[in-house]
Amino acid sequence: MIRITVDHGLCVGNAQCLGLAPAVFRHNDARQSEVVDPTGAPLETVLKAARYCPTSAIQVVDLASGKALFP
Repeated sequence: MIRITVDHGLCVGNAQCLGLAPAVFRHNDARQSEVVDPTGAPLETVLKAARYCPTSAIQVVDLASGKALFP
């Protein structure tokens, strides 16, 4: 299990994450990404979406260990 968060102070609505993992992310009314289903894509895809975020607004944490997987 993982926890995915999006820092709305950093998110500019670029939508890279939506393109890579559309079942995980969506845009809210402010056109910023938010997580709708952390299990909607394989971990590798979620991490790729986080890496491709131009503002590094996405954080991914392993819940079992508490370890940050990204950044």
